[in-house]
Amino acid sequence: MMKKTIILFALALIASISVSAQEINWMTFDEALAAQKKNPKKIMMDVYTNWCGPCKMLDKNTFHNRDVVDYVNKNYYAVKFNAEGNATVNYKGKTLTNPNYKEALKNRRNGSHELSSLLGVRAYPTIVYFDEQGEKIQPISGYMKPQQIELYLKLFHTNKYKEITTQEAFNAYYNAFKPEFSE
Repeated sequence: MMKKTIILFALALIASISVSAQEINWMTFDEALAAQKKNPKKIMMDVYTNWCGPCKMLDKNTFHNRDVVDYVNKNYYAVKFNAEGNATVNYKGKTLTNPNYKEALKNRRNGSHELSSLLGVRAYPTIVYFDEQGEKIQPISGYMKPQQIELYLKLFHTNKYKEITTQEAFNAYYNAFKPEFSE
């Protein structure tokens, strides 16, 4: 009987570990753009920096929420992009880098990557949404809880954003939105 209890406990532990280890399938921007050519999907890009506290909270609290993980993995190519990193990115026929990057500052404020500037990112974290052709739809700045990011994930995924042309229309969408993600 004791052996069965230990086995059941071990199985329960393994199941809980695999559930908590569920993660967003992050890729590079170049990988996401290449994947779009084979299977068109929108891109959700998390633009962060190593020193940004709210970026770390977004990663821990929001990007590990089961509902967010499931929705993003199903409907988007997810990109994590260090706005002050030294990656080389190819976008719209341009090779973009961070010419002012300093390795000694990799965990502190560093030079800004050319892609961040091109996308209009001015604060961290910023989530930049792209359509199925890799065209920027909209950057959304600031830390968001799961139910807050759900509004934008669904707004862009469903193309509802194309119908929203005024602040009043967005306010109506926002007020009518019924979140389904768990906090």
